[in-house]
Amino acid sequence: MTDTGRRLFVAGALTLLAGPGFAATPPPRERFPDPLVRQRADAQVFRHSDGWYYMTGSVPEYDRLVLRRARSIAGLATAKETVLWRHPASGPMSGFIWAPELHLIDGQWIMYFAAGPSGGGADVFRIRTFALSCDGRDPMTGRWSELGQLQTPWDSFTLDSTSFVHRGTRYLAWAQREPGIDTNSNIYLAPLATPLTLAARPARLTVPTLPWEVRGYKVAEAPALLAHGGKLFLTYSASATDSRYCLGMLTADAASDIMDPASWTKSQQPVFQTSAAHHRYGPGHNSFTVDHAGRDVLIYHARDYDKIVGDPLFDPNRHTRAKYFRYRPDGTPDFGVPGEVV
Repeated sequence: MTDTGRRLFVAGALTLLAGPGFAATPPPRERFPDPLVRQRADAQVFRHSDGWYYMTGSVPEYDRLVLRRARSIAGLATAKETVLWRHPASGPMSGFIWAPELHLIDGQWIMYFAAGPSGGGADVFRIRTFALSCDGRDPMTGRWSELGQLQTPWDSFTLDSTSFVHRGTRYLAWAQREPGIDTNSNIYLAPLATPLTLAARPARLTVPTLPWEVRGYKVAEAPALLAHGGKLFLTYSASATDSRYCLGMLTADAASDIMDPASWTKSQQPVFQTSAAHHRYGPGHNSFTVDHAGRDVLIYHARDYDKIVGDPLFDPNRHTRAKYFRYRPDGTPDFGVPGEVV
């Protein structure tokens, strides 16, 4: 069930419970701890049809894949975390483990993640996308095993895969460096044939070219889909992973051919960026979920400080955070600023 479907389901349930002549009163908004979970970057949080909220994300050691769940978003702060898998001592997945995402595809739990080899030198950044599969219905207790590597047209830097179903077709969106294009990564989209193979040649949806997308590095990564009001909004993260990191957004009509790059319009300014006033620096790598009343919640990571010693990738304090957001009269999301309470 999509987040939009869950919103409609919850709204319908509240109306039925209220009965004729009564106004349905949604439960109050949750109060989210800030941060929600410390030292978890690239967080994905979603509410599954079983009523549990699941969360995964990158750990500072970049050496394992983790998962926790709770009955509420706020409950994730203190939920027990399970290690699903640790990287091996050698081979293509023995180095950095980045940005996991959990998806239920054709009844099977799949976890996408990016990994590179261990050792030294530049080869540790030979990052590719891989997946694990679970042999049971419960992803917390099932046995996880390596499924393989995502197959795309290019054997190049690949990360941040996310999957969604739109109009009956399952898609994969991801970030990749395409040979011949002078960027670190662009955003791609394709229908899936299997969890690790594409059903069509990918569409290149956006290339980082705007000034706020190329600060430090030329980056468009970490796509996340939000459906609302007949529109699709695909957020992505841009620039280096320090305080310059920020969110951009692509918008398409839900009835359009989403594999046609011309169907997507890019926001010309960041839609979510550093707020020094709220001490939230480098907000990015987001996901979307809903609370128990179907109200939309933005999940993102950010630091509490600006100055970083050394490579930002090795600063451990990108914390997972959650915030409600609004929609403008034209139906586009207004994420506000990080740290703001709405």
